[in-house]
Amino acid sequence: MAAGPLLWLAAALGPAVAAGRYSPDWGSLDARPLPAWFDRAKVGVFVHWGVFSVPAWGSEWFWWHWRGERRADYERFVRQRYPPATAYADFAPRFTAHDFQPRRWARLFQRAGARYVVLTTKHHEGFTNWGSPVSWNWNSVDTGPHRDLVGELGQALRESNIRYGLYHSLLEWFNPLYLADKESGFKTQNFVLKKTMPELYDLVLKYKPDLIWSDGDWEAPDSYWNSTSFLAWLYNDSPVKDTVVVNDRWCNNCSCHHGGYYNCADKYKPGTLPAHKWEMCSSIDKLSWGYRSNMHVDELMDEASIIEELVKTVSFGGNYLLNVGPTKEGVIAPIFQDRLLALGRWLDTNGEAIYESKPWRVQVEDTGTVWYTSKGPVVYAIFLVWPQDNVLQLSSPTPSPATQVSMLGFAGALQWQKAPGKGLLVTLPPVPPSPLSTQLGWAVRLQGVQ
Repeated sequence: MAAGPLLWLAAALGPAVAAGRYSPDWGSLDARPLPAWFDRAKVGVFVHWGVFSVPAWGSEWFWWHWRGERRADYERFVRQRYPPATAYADFAPRFTAHDFQPRRWARLFQRAGARYVVLTTKHHEGFTNWGSPVSWNWNSVDTGPHRDLVGELGQALRESNIRYGLYHSLLEWFNPLYLADKESGFKTQNFVLKKTMPELYDLVLKYKPDLIWSDGDWEAPDSYWNSTSFLAWLYNDSPVKDTVVVNDRWCNNCSCHHGGYYNCADKYKPGTLPAHKWEMCSSIDKLSWGYRSNMHVDELMDEASIIEELVKTVSFGGNYLLNVGPTKEGVIAPIFQDRLLALGRWLDTNGEAIYESKPWRVQVEDTGTVWYTSKGPVVYAIFLVWPQDNVLQLSSPTPSPATQVSMLGFAGALQWQKAPGKGLLVTLPPVPPSPLSTQLGWAVRLQGVQ
């Protein structure tokens, strides 16, 4: 058969067949191209919500610190605030989600500039935020909210044209099946076969996520978790096989080595341009991912820190996933909303330099205050400190007679001249663009530079 008909047949059969099927090994799975939407999106919001939102103290690892490590401060907290003999399961009915309005959440995330949102469907406590068929009476439909939180938020996000990601922990701290498998040295797989994998398949088939954010992988190898078999099904036969994105937390030596994009570690900062697509997950509350009723303002990221993290992350080719922890009632605290909305206002002006951008040949000036992105022939210089003399010195771009310089959010061209050594000097407007009180970084558009 001639080459032409073969190419036509491959196209007609679809991308999975045209590219061949993925086999359940890392060599094959790691070769899958990352769906393009993820790199273009750049900005996401992470949501940590579960039974840990009821005690709302310490962190989302409350149960482990209390009953696993038996830390004195956690034992004292429970003793002082709850009746004697209180168990962690007693918190579940108090996880009410009474004030959860998914469309309001979606609107907030949209105004924050998020192109995707990742919700905890199940954290290490094992409680599922949907009616998992293998988590009887330890899910949000049977107890607590008596609502399908995963489904409700997913519908609202898709109405707002926001991609939907599902966080899922492979392990569960105190599940007897998991503890028995662990005791066997992970030679048995009862927990995987009866709990974790049925839930992953159920999530994909029921909610058709755009992203699966795996976690809880660190204690066991991929041969225990059956990770490669699941991913081969996900890429070959699932209803989201052509669009779904996954991270790298699928086994105890997978992070930064295997999977889709890399997280590597919480709040990962590579410091240089990685060769592989990556994501930085960060949290407005610097001490916790889940909501804490005892947080203080000096323990939270301010607006400038959030924007600086975003700019540095995107300059190095990463996505930025910023976390909030709602209350047990389903309220996102006003101070978290304020931070998200400040990010959104900045992106309203400067998003051209962020969304769908690519790293430039230079990511940061030696000064450490100017960061670069690019989009085709256009280069963006994002500076976080306004120069005192209103002259922005850029050493890395090489200007030409055709060079044009403008500032995002400011009408008209900016004057520039060649620098005495290399690069160019850009004359900025006499004062930073208004409103002064909310401007936390500026972007200059450079056309006709090398």
